Amino acid sequence: MRPLVKPLMNLLGLLTLLFMTCSLQALEPISGTAMLSPEMCDMQDDEFANPGMESVERGSVLFHTVDDSEMSCAQCHGEDGAKVDRTSVAAFPKYNREQQRPITIQDQINICKEERMDDFPYLYGSKVLVDLESYIRHLARGEVINVKTDGPIRPFYEEGKKLFETRMGQLDMSCAHCHDYYPGYWLRGQQLGQGQSNGFPTFRLSTQRITSLHRRFTECLGSFRAAPYDPGSTEYINLELYVTARGNGLEIETPAVRD
Repeated sequence: MRPLVKPLMNLLGLLTLLFMTCSLQALEPISGTAMLSPEMCDMQDDEFANPGMESVERGSVLFHTVDDSEMSCAQCHGEDGAKVDRTSVAAFPKYNREQQRPITIQDQINICKEERMDDFPYLYGSKVLVDLESYIRHLARGEVINVKTDGPIRPFYEEGKKLFETRMGQLDMSCAHCHDYYPGYWLRGQQLGQGQSNGFPTFRLSTQRITSLHRRFTECLGSFRAAPYDPGSTEYINLELYVTARGNGLEIETPAVRD
């Protein structure tokens, strides 16, 4: 029996590699909503029951508030965001030629804050900025994600992909281990999804708070026992670019509800 052990192990390794390769090639974007219970789906779809709508409502107030410069977001983008370009919202992160890098919705809000409203920017990842992002993405709810990955943005996309696939922390795991190799499996009482970002900012029932995508990155790195990056860092923005582009074709669901 002993001479058969090594060939069998080699065959098992080959089959495992083949399975992983085929899984990656066959990976079609599926929203995390597909793994929710009927009750949680109902909660997400009902704006009166969805707890994430509190963030949207706070964002709406901020959007219409006139600041010290006697300006508001609504003065440019219309009451109730009537002039907001929904397809543009669905294209973030996008390449900014002036800054020569990808920018997120939170970045764009701060650019408007500084350049058009002559005011100080918000702290990236702050409650105020997350609420504004929730409101803007909710305005585009149902719009199909269409993030560009060619041209000058490509190197940043590749850096995000590299980070997604890099083993990190004491557990020596990568984002791909959970979200590429094992979506649908259960881990610590939660069913793993593809790690799609189409519902962010999302309300997490386990933490009872609205959660931005960068906060979720930090939570995941913490579960790897890895040192996190700062919200708004180059690493997180590149990762957001890659993760969001993986979901091209999905509809925006902000605010989604998750465990």
